[in-house]
Amino acid sequence: MTALGGGHGLSATLGALRLLSDRLTAVVTVADDGGSSGRLREELGVVPPGDLRMALAALCDDSDWGRTWSGLLQHRFASGGELDGHAMGNLLIVSLWERLGDTVAGLDWVGRLLGARGRVLPMASVPLVVEADVSSHGRCSTVVGQSKVAVTDGLVEQLRLVPADPPACPEAVRAVQEADWVVMGPGSWYSSVLVHLLVPELAAALHSTAARRCVTLNLSAERGETHGLSAPQHLEALRKHAPGLRVDAVLADPSTVDDRDALERAAAELGARLVLRQVRRGDGTPRHDPLRLAAAYHDVFEGVAG
Repeated sequence: MTALGGGHGLSATLGALRLLSDRLTAVVTVADDGGSSGRLREELGVVPPGDLRMALAALCDDSDWGRTWSGLLQHRFASGGELDGHAMGNLLIVSLWERLGDTVAGLDWVGRLLGARGRVLPMASVPLVVEADVSSHGRCSTVVGQSKVAVTDGLVEQLRLVPADPPACPEAVRAVQEADWVVMGPGSWYSSVLVHLLVPELAAALHSTAARRCVTLNLSAERGETHGLSAPQHLEALRKHAPGLRVDAVLADPSTVDDRDALERAAAELGARLVLRQVRRGDGTPRHDPLRLAAAYHDVFEGVAG
């Protein structure tokens, strides 16, 4: 299985999929320009490590060893100096990149250290910049940078990457081509999910792969880039940025669906069936329950109708 995304959304997916298989590959966005990742990217010229770190932490073995290393990877320094806000895992990953001179090899070494149940790869071989044409109050403007796109309060009309034709990570392309299932979402829809479709080689692999494709919708409307966007409109944005991409299943929590018929129609336009399953945690928070999400994915993969 191959999962595409970034941040907390991809972590939720991986936390569930790891309960179903240890043959996992996470293909992760490399456009982050904020926080610790943004600082390391600017200072050292590396791909931003933060989303890669979170994916590795999500794949840690559920043992004392795995939980300890997962916690260490996510540890952030708090000080009055230059280390303030840096994540320990980011520093570890970048250190390996400097010593090995190979992004993928460095991530594989971290995965071995953690006992990760799968592999983590960048979607592109170079750091990327996200640009979005955004309309708000009758005006259109261009928002530059993933951190700014993620919090824009306008309607995203068009998404771009700079450079426009970035080299895909070859291992990531191969993971999509060789997968039995490719899972996209949940997560920040434009800045973490749809950006994968803008890397030409990766997009070509997504269109041509023999794998089946599952789109997982978010549990709640995000502040910023998709505020006010309905579930069917999320799928319309996917179709707009990847015309011709066929999807086999769309997974959603019933509590997030206001108009089931409209969502079924939007899914059908992608070639997909709609699968409704309760995947939200029982405490009322908009977070995925790993066991419920794993059960939902099992139903999707086994072909159970929603």
